[in-house]
Amino acid sequence: MAARSDRPLDPRSFLPLTPRAYHVLLALAEGPLHGYGVILAVQDLTEGVIAMRTGTLYILLRRLLNQRLVEECHERPGPDEDDERRRYYQLTGLGRAVVEAESLRLQSVVAAARRTLGLRRT
Repeated sequence: MAARSDRPLDPRSFLPLTPRAYHVLLALAEGPLHGYGVILAVQDLTEGVIAMRTGTLYILLRRLLNQRLVEECHERPGPDEDDERRRYYQLTGLGRAVVEAESLRLQSVVAAARRTLGLRRT
C-alpha cells in the first residue's frame, strides 16, 4: 500500500493491482455506482469470469477508500430511482490515474506475451 504524505503519489506505486481491484476501479471509471451496481458492472466487464460477493466487494472498497483511490459520492439519483440505504462510490483523480497506469502495464504485458508466444490479435 502506498504511504500517505503531502507529496502527490505516483500512480505506479500502487501497481500491480489485483484483478478484482482493477475491475472495480474500471467499473467506477464510467461513473458513480452503488455496491451492487459495482458487482454487476464487474461481472459484465469480465463476461462473468469475476463474480464478486458482497463481503469481498466491501472489504476491497474499504481498502480503496483508505488508499484514496475511491471516495463516497454524495450525489444520488432521484428518490424514485434510489434506495436511501445505498452508498455510492466514485473514482478519485488518483484512482483514475492508477487504473490508467495499470491498463498501460497490462497492455505491455499482453504485447510481450504476443511477441513471445507468437499470438495474433483476434
